Amino acid sequence: MKLRPRHHSLWLAYILHRLSGLALALFLPVHFCVLALALHDAARLDGFLRFAAHPAVKLAEFGLVFLLAVHAFGGLRLIALEWLPWPGPQKTLAAAAVSMALLVAGSFLLQAH
Repeated sequence: MKLRPRHHSLWLAYILHRLSGLALALFLPVHFCVLALALHDAARLDGFLRFAAHPAVKLAEFGLVFLLAVHAFGGLRLIALEWLPWPGPQKTLAAAAVSMALLVAGSFLLQAH
């Protein structure tokens, strides 16, 4: 097994995939708490929804969708690296994964009211 130096461009793809997964894992309990509000306390849920309409929260939602898309497309890149026979275009796959993530997150941001 050959170790790659940390200044290699795919090291950034590795770090971005790990950090996006960690951020999504930290987000899940918050998401479940908000879902519990919807089931148990409609007034608190309405307050949260008013808070969620703030532009800074919309920007944070863009970041969340970006992290989700980065993690998903990064995972697809890793699957391609393991299953497909090409060793060369890994940088292109990493750049495509981030580009697709920005496209998905940007389209979400454009749809936010």
